[in-house]
Amino acid sequence: MTSRYERIRGVLESRFSPVSLEIEDESAKHAGHAAQKGVSGGQTHYRVTMVSEAFAGMARLARSRAVHAALDAEFKSGLHALSLTLKTPADVSIE
Repeated sequence: MTSRYERIRGVLESRFSPVSLEIEDESAKHAGHAAQKGVSGGQTHYRVTMVSEAFAGMARLARSRAVHAALDAEFKSGLHALSLTLKTPADVSIE
């Protein structure tokens, strides 16, 4: 059985072909929070930082919606929160 982390990584890599992808499980920072919603065992809160050409021409909200749509199955199976930083390679070179 694969972990939620591995499933998230797999979906994001296949859908967005990222130049850079960082995924951090922050569930421990929210101990008790998810349990109130009937979810146990962690793997409920993640921080994702991704750089992908797939985001070119997309507004910030559209980028977020695309990632949420790609991870819909994870949200339906207990993913509770996702903190996103989504950029294009051009956005990164400007900084």
